Amino acid sequence: MTRARALTLALAGVVALWLLALNFGALGAVALRAEGLTGLRAADWAAVRFTVLQAFLSALLSVALAIPVARALARRQFAGRGLLITLMGAPFILPTLVAVLGLLAVFGRSGLVNEALALVGLGPVNIYGLHGVVLAHVFYNLPLATRIILQGWATIPAERVRLAVSLGFTPSDRLRHLEAPMLREVAPGAFLLVFLICLTSFAVALALGGGPRATTVELAIYQAFRFDYDMGRAAALALVQFALCLGAGLLALRVALPSGLGGGLDRPLPRLEYRRGALWGDSALIACAALFLLVPLALIVARGAPYLASLPASVWQAALRSLWVALGATALTTAFALVLAHAILALPRAGALGLEWLGLAALAASPLVIGTGLFLIIRPIADPRDLALAVTMLVNAGLALPFALRLILPALRDAAATQGRLATSLGLHGFARLRLVTLPRLRRPLGFAAGLTAALSMGDLGVILLFAEADRATLPMQLYRLMQAYRQDEAAGAALLLLLSSLALFWAFDRWGRADAAA
Repeated sequence: MTRARALTLALAGVVALWLLALNFGALGAVALRAEGLTGLRAADWAAVRFTVLQAFLSALLSVALAIPVARALARRQFAGRGLLITLMGAPFILPTLVAVLGLLAVFGRSGLVNEALALVGLGPVNIYGLHGVVLAHVFYNLPLATRIILQGWATIPAERVRLAVSLGFTPSDRLRHLEAPMLREVAPGAFLLVFLICLTSFAVALALGGGPRATTVELAIYQAFRFDYDMGRAAALALVQFALCLGAGLLALRVALPSGLGGGLDRPLPRLEYRRGALWGDSALIACAALFLLVPLALIVARGAPYLASLPASVWQAALRSLWVALGATALTTAFALVLAHAILALPRAGALGLEWLGLAALAASPLVIGTGLFLIIRPIADPRDLALAVTMLVNAGLALPFALRLILPALRDAAATQGRLATSLGLHGFARLRLVTLPRLRRPLGFAAGLTAALSMGDLGVILLFAEADRATLPMQLYRLMQAYRQDEAAGAALLLLLSSLALFWAFDRWGRADAAA
């Protein structure tokens, strides 16, 4: 065994121990503190039912709306199409509270929709409760589902489409024989991914839940933890949440069905002719989706810009704390993903599969569950409030690791397959090989993974609420405090600052990855 391979495996062992402690050690602490599920109240079981219901409705609506939007985008070419598809990815990296404020600007009590209804003599709509939570989740996840399903359309072999054209297939024939088999393969996975995201959505329920009837399990954990100081009940709820996430995660890994379309020769799809009515329908779908996603973001900018320069010092201090947490989490995530990816390639199949599964385990984890377990572990040793930012950084790094690993591992496999033998024949090993051969070919996925991690960490509102007090608040926590205090002008400015910070971090890292990156 070479020294570089031994060092890689040793570092991977350290990362694996950290993942075990973070994901399963915290869960073990929760399980030890929980006194069974008998201590849960009727309201807690109502929260479980509400959690599953809102996640199911959110996933169902997101995928049901994404299918026609993705189909319209797949069928049409127009100026700005690429930019629109890129902008549709913005809500996924958008801080949740910023998205909530954008939706409030459109659908809130003094939002555009209620102002328009008042002009025609109709009563206002109420965004709080189940429908508000579902609306926010659809806003947040519709672009993600659309991108997944649009990729599915791109996988239909061009040869099958050309054959369908030569046979005179109508649009309904193409839907039945080409598109429906693809959707049977792609849509269930998209549904379960959105369902899993909505199960662990804490900030949306916190801001739009609207009372006991619209409380999720994570919100119930937070209330038991911060307000009732009932650690046993919080731990029991955390176990229930883990069971829900684990079940959804395992099902998401096994649900995809083979489409039966086979492979092709990667030729471009032929241009298809559609009825003029279909053109107008596709255009209307694309326009409505763009308005639904972009108008709330435009209102955040318009309402927050006048107050950005006059924000109090506490907001800027919170922004610096968030920046420190985001950059620290990004450094940890990218380093750990690189170590795990190299170790996975170096290990035998069984060991590589186990390490890869461990790296992806956080997909079924809940930040509130991990945070509860870490609080129970730390409290006998030190004051958890003193470690609030460090713990938040570690948890954010762990939760972003599955995304980074899925981006980096395929690129590393490709680099090893195409450049590995040449590098070995030239005597390149260890850090020299990493610097000269591997990293230039990983720059694009590394930049994207770092940008995604930094943006998600910058806007995270979860663990920090369990640990921190006002003097250690991050920017999302400070924004939530301003919203609670009804300081709407300052909240609008803080929301714009959070939006700009998250997008700037993502843009900077992603641009670094794309600048002069090796093909």
